[in-house]
Amino acid sequence: MSEVQIQNYNEQIQALESQITGDMFADMEVRDKIHNLKMERDGVKPTDSSIDCVGCGS
Repeated sequence: MSEVQIQNYNEQIQALESQITGDMFADMEVRDKIHNLKMERDGVKPTDSSIDCVGCGS
């Protein structure tokens, strides 16, 4: 992954993090998006996964 792509992920994550209100239930969808972006950026897939992650394509 190029530096430009990593920077793009980081900018998206920062924008979403600025939307967090502190209300766990209200923030659940935003936190899920942040988590998915971080997994895509870092090339992570669920542990003990014999198949590729369907949700993010890792």
